[in-house]
Amino acid sequence: MRGQNISNIEKLRLAKGLTQEQVAKSIGVSRPTYINIENGIKELTVSQAEMLAAVLRVNVEDLLDTTDGVVAFSDSKNSFEKFKQIVLNALKYGADDDGKITKTKLAKLVYLADFIWFYENSKPLTGVKYRKMAQGPVPYEYFRALDEMEEEGIIIREQKGKAIMFSLAEKQAPTGKLTKDEVKIVEKVGKAWKGKPTTDIVNFTHEQLPWQICMDEEVIPYGLIFQEEPEKIYGPVQI
Repeated sequence: MRGQNISNIEKLRLAKGLTQEQVAKSIGVSRPTYINIENGIKELTVSQAEMLAAVLRVNVEDLLDTTDGVVAFSDSKNSFEKFKQIVLNALKYGADDDGKITKTKLAKLVYLADFIWFYENSKPLTGVKYRKMAQGPVPYEYFRALDEMEEEGIIIREQKGKAIMFSLAEKQAPTGKLTKDEVKIVEKVGKAWKGKPTTDIVNFTHEQLPWQICMDEEVIPYGLIFQEEPEKIYGPVQI
């Protein structure tokens, strides 16, 4: 079943006070599968849509409703291109002197820039949904962005022991979809963590409240950052 508004499905579920696990069980799928459905990674079948509508006590048509203005990130090409530019600039400013950075550390730089921006401006920098993963918060869009940019020859991937490293194919990173202030926050975060071990930034994000109180694979609400102490938001980043 194509075209469902995934953000709308999530909104309807939350309005009913249901967990992802409860809804997954009700429609006969695993929680990871339901997470993919809600995030737009996996499409609903017609029968699943009918069961989901029954669980949420709405019509199937209501699952498709976009009148509330909620638009899935994956449907916005412009937003995704902006996200890729943020990743590229995080790589540019956060890479070691050899121009390389681990896949995990790069993801953490993007996350920290996004949540610091939200803390300061009450709106996300990217709009993606970060999920609690083993190595810290990361959105599914991150993996898609890396794959696309590698295929396009924008970034270079290489294996170094157990670590996956990335570097820019060109010295410069595009900024056309970013404001000067957006580039500045990515630069500040990147330079603050430049040269520091990946384990340091992983441990830092693990100590933050948003990661600690969410369940594995659960979406981390941006608003949780307001409950954190400033020193645990900025870390080595100069305010």
